Amino acid sequence: MDMKTPNRRIALVTGASSGIGQATAERLAQAGYTVYGTSRRGGAAGGRPFEMLPLDVTRDDSVAEAVSQLMQRAGRIDVLVNNAGFGVAPAGAEESSIEQAQAIFDTNVFGVIRMTRAVLPHMRLQGSGRIINIGSVLGLLPMPFGALYAATKHAIEGYSESLDHELRSLGIRVSIIEPAYTSTPFDANFTQPDAQLDAYREARAVVSQRVKEVMATADQPGVVAEVVLKAANAARPRLRYTAGGLAGRLALLRRFAPAGLVDAGIRKDLRLDATLAVKP
Repeated sequence: MDMKTPNRRIALVTGASSGIGQATAERLAQAGYTVYGTSRRGGAAGGRPFEMLPLDVTRDDSVAEAVSQLMQRAGRIDVLVNNAGFGVAPAGAEESSIEQAQAIFDTNVFGVIRMTRAVLPHMRLQGSGRIINIGSVLGLLPMPFGALYAATKHAIEGYSESLDHELRSLGIRVSIIEPAYTSTPFDANFTQPDAQLDAYREARAVVSQRVKEVMATADQPGVVAEVVLKAANAARPRLRYTAGGLAGRLALLRRFAPAGLVDAGIRKDLRLDATLAVKP
């Protein structure tokens, strides 16, 4: 079906089969966007108010094909939401091999870069566009026993802020959405560390339990979706948007609280000082 129409803005949302991506695609569609979601398997919309395209953000050819399909069907792209990503279950940084570290960066960071490079020529030709990256408060704060995931989100912060400066004069803006804990299948699909060490066993268990407790009262993905819509529609979009009350409080804490207080608060919340010291 030819979806080309000058009256509807076109959005592409990666990782839209569940969680934040699905909620975002649905919310944008409700707001009047023509939305294309993606997942590695693609597939039929299945009652969703948006079309699904197959896309693997770790493959250059897959990214190029998905963007080409969208342009053939819609003729333009107004909003790219980079949401696809994964995490490693709570574990010491030493407990992931270099291969596992490279894999999470390939999806969470290089996937964003691949998608951005693929859509920018079309946005530059249009003279307009929005790129919205789903980051995390872990782009502002450390996450003990989640170092690799936090590192990818720190990378997205630097990439997005630098890119926004580069693109403003071309009519394109970049925003980062920073949620805290969000209730999605994301944590249920954690990749397990591939080099577990007994030295971290007790601390790993304590942090895992704490994460489960917090997830029991986590925000729903619709909270993030609303903020994405706000960023997409803003006449003067901000670089950073927190999503949810906890994320807002943590961002303020990071900005204004003394470093020692933040450090102590993180250790207390994750109960790190209640565990035995890491053994050599």
